[in-house]
Amino acid sequence: MTRVRCVKIVATLGPASSTPDKIKALFDAGVDTFRINMSHTPHGELKRLVQEIRAVETVAGQMIAILVDLQGPKFRVGEIAGEGIELENGHSFILDESPEPGDQSRVHLPHSNIFDAVRDGDNLLLDDGKIRLIVTETGKSQIKTEILVGGTLSSRKGVSLPDTVVPVPALTEKDRRDLDYSLGLDIDWIALSFVQRADDVSETKKICQGRAAVMAKIEKPAAVDALDEILEVADGIMVARGDLGVELPVEQVPGLQKQMVLACRQAGKPVVIATQMLESMISSPVPTRAEVSDVATAIFDGADAIMLSAESAVGEFPEEAIATMGRIAIEVENDPTYRSAILSHNIEPLATGADAISAALHQISDTLNLAAIVCYTSSGTTGVRAARERPAKPLIALTPRIDTGRRLALVWGLHCVLTDDADNLDDMVDRACRISFQEKFAKPGQRIIISAGMPFGTPGATNILRIAFVGDDGLGGF
Repeated sequence: MTRVRCVKIVATLGPASSTPDKIKALFDAGVDTFRINMSHTPHGELKRLVQEIRAVETVAGQMIAILVDLQGPKFRVGEIAGEGIELENGHSFILDESPEPGDQSRVHLPHSNIFDAVRDGDNLLLDDGKIRLIVTETGKSQIKTEILVGGTLSSRKGVSLPDTVVPVPALTEKDRRDLDYSLGLDIDWIALSFVQRADDVSETKKICQGRAAVMAKIEKPAAVDALDEILEVADGIMVARGDLGVELPVEQVPGLQKQMVLACRQAGKPVVIATQMLESMISSPVPTRAEVSDVATAIFDGADAIMLSAESAVGEFPEEAIATMGRIAIEVENDPTYRSAILSHNIEPLATGADAISAALHQISDTLNLAAIVCYTSSGTTGVRAARERPAKPLIALTPRIDTGRRLALVWGLHCVLTDDADNLDDMVDRACRISFQEKFAKPGQRIIISAGMPFGTPGATNILRIAFVGDDGLGGF
């Protein structure tokens, strides 16, 4: 199956979409990557879902990426007496280490590391930002605050600390167990929550040892500040707008989204835009006009992928939501302003042979109006670098490694095909032409451009550009 759009669709599996028939239906509707949220998925269910996705992949003959999203640390207040308490603006409120049920004046905060980290003037947000406190005095066992924005607080509501870098690792003990189990399955990407610094990503990559690519979720102000360092070590970025919009003023999120997409493109790392993209379709068969505009904006910005969360996990119309995303993407990518929008920022190639060749692929394919760009890629780096240029022509990634092809299923524009390495230069050309023809990207008499590396089969050795004609038999000629 060949998609007729470049941006990829990520869909979260959940109660509304976890049966074999539903997974197949979601793929047919347009899913390129399935996300499995470990906040709600026991190990046995994870294994089953991976097996079901791979069964769909086998029948479809198209590689599918599986992204496992780790829960990360969760800060919550303790128990509160009764059904909840009312916090009033201007009053004082204490968070302390006492396990006694909370009341109008105080509540238990069962996270000792927070007491050492907060400073006077820091903001504390409760219940997804509905309640806002400001720290007025800190101590070893309590934090005194003033209530800036009050409301009803009930037991076990979440705590966010937008101004504080909390000295906790991104991987909890649960995350480590989930990560270890996931890496024993056929998965492709790990999404790392609660990233605050580059070291959080580096630690996870050491554990993965190349068995899965690591995507850093940018959901905290500290991660925004450290984005350049995080981008150096992460394999990809997810713009987690939900948590980011809690910890930062919501009006800042659209600008940050654009900045992060551009930064990822400059770094040559895939970027996923997530959270509330078609939120109304949880209960409605059609989206709002604002949601359509939001999805379109991410595509115009040049994001690699756009993601559905609750819409596909628990919504009433998961297939419709995916199909809607696909239609929006096709419409945007056919818009006359789309090419100028995604190329409005000059993405300079790095001083490497692979980057120079990737930039040349784009320019030559446009200048000569070629039918397709074909990249031989073993590690996936060449495919990602070619996609970074956002070329106008179809982009085919040929790889001998199924793990590489699956990871690239998340990347903008890449149509991945599993094939053996070329034996020699003639085989390289014939194989590229034949696959371009078979996959319906090129017709006899049209030309394609091919990039590869010699010696063949050597990762990171891209050093060849070749233009070839597709013959009547689908094979190549110079």
